[in-house]
Amino acid sequence: MRASLGGRLAIVDLETDGGQPAWEPITEIGVIEIEGFEVTSEWSTLVNPGGSIPAPVQALTGITNEMVAAAPRFHQLAGDLYERLAGRVFVAHNARFDYGFLRHEFERAGLKFLAKTLCTVRLSRRLYGAQASHNLDSLIARHGIDCRARHRALGDGDAVWQFLRIAAREHGEDILSVAARQVAKQPALPPHIDRAVIDAIPEAPGVYVFHGEAAAPLYVGKSVSLRSRVLSHFCSGLRSQKATELAREVRRIEWQRTVGELGALLREAELVKELQPAYNRQLRRPESLCGFVFDMKRLRLAQSHEIDAETLPYVYGLFRSRRDARQSLRGLADEYGLCLQTLGFDPAARAGACWRFQLGKCRGVCAGRENIYVHHARVAEALARLKGVDWPHSGPIGIVERDRNRDASEVHVVDRWCYLGSASCDAELAELLESARSPRFDYDHYKILARHLGKKSVRILKLAAPCTVN
Repeated sequence: MRASLGGRLAIVDLETDGGQPAWEPITEIGVIEIEGFEVTSEWSTLVNPGGSIPAPVQALTGITNEMVAAAPRFHQLAGDLYERLAGRVFVAHNARFDYGFLRHEFERAGLKFLAKTLCTVRLSRRLYGAQASHNLDSLIARHGIDCRARHRALGDGDAVWQFLRIAAREHGEDILSVAARQVAKQPALPPHIDRAVIDAIPEAPGVYVFHGEAAAPLYVGKSVSLRSRVLSHFCSGLRSQKATELAREVRRIEWQRTVGELGALLREAELVKELQPAYNRQLRRPESLCGFVFDMKRLRLAQSHEIDAETLPYVYGLFRSRRDARQSLRGLADEYGLCLQTLGFDPAARAGACWRFQLGKCRGVCAGRENIYVHHARVAEALARLKGVDWPHSGPIGIVERDRNRDASEVHVVDRWCYLGSASCDAELAELLESARSPRFDYDHYKILARHLGKKSVRILKLAAPCTVN
């Protein structure tokens, strides 16, 4: 091949112990070096991940803890691998995954690794668009590829190499080269953004802010792999009109690294409300939050300023708008035979029986067919379906996140579902606890925290007494 695939390629495949590049290490690396569309070298090595490989991953790959025990750590082989990859196009099946892992590991080893990439998942989609699936198993089955060792680095890398040769034979070298150039095209950065700014962003959890003219905030985002996520905004051919307009308007990029994903989620929700960026709409309007309050006599919608840590236990349902709340109530009324007119939520209210009674949707409290107390007991039963998760702790807590690669930790302080802030030292923690007297409720933080605390492996600190961050 005399075009993009006729140069120096490195087909790379990694086996890992199963997670995100910000946390989970590599267990095996395979590299097939290609020049002039011919193999010039094959190289592979096991890698000691520094911890135990989960049993399901051992079963999938065949790589056991015993096999990697005597293998080198990544930093011990980083220099040799760096030289092998230097100046070559980085080819991989789902290149973003392998490239992200390697960039992160090189960064930990003190090396800055950058390369042009070619993703064979995207190449397969371009050449075989009528096919439903483009994962490696699908390619192996569809093209009759003889994979010498599935889920091993060199075996999978060789399957990718066979796919490239089959594609060249079926489509011709020129068409394959054009398709490869198209999918390998580097993101087109806005003219005001220097490439060095992008290269400085780590492949780690955090938040980013796009600014436009006059430093106007345009968009706030978050990711567990910041650099890849930021670059994705500028990839051609993958954007909607709105995304294209956003990319065109960007003049400056700011980012903040967090210890983990939870910190990124919480900080994103915070920044959206603080900066009110033009392209973030869903998280921008906390003032529209509302929920039902019922004292067995009167049902009403409590507004956002009424909902806080003290009143939240008495609120039924949390909604982003009055329209959403009314729609939910109508559904409950249909199911439980409730009278919206009696409850004060019927826009077509009239004297006597309501129109829903005429349709058989109301059991007739408005027409004297049902006792008001019986009706209201059913209202209470229906509203119980909307009740949120009760605060399960006796006081404020700290949710601990740790980045073992940087030896960094952060404590997210929460009181009655209200996020008070994050602390990385004892002084910051003490300051946050002092401010906990009037915690402010935020619906987005509530959803994030409720989802996170529902996980099994969450480290929690009781903060009723002074505690140390470590």
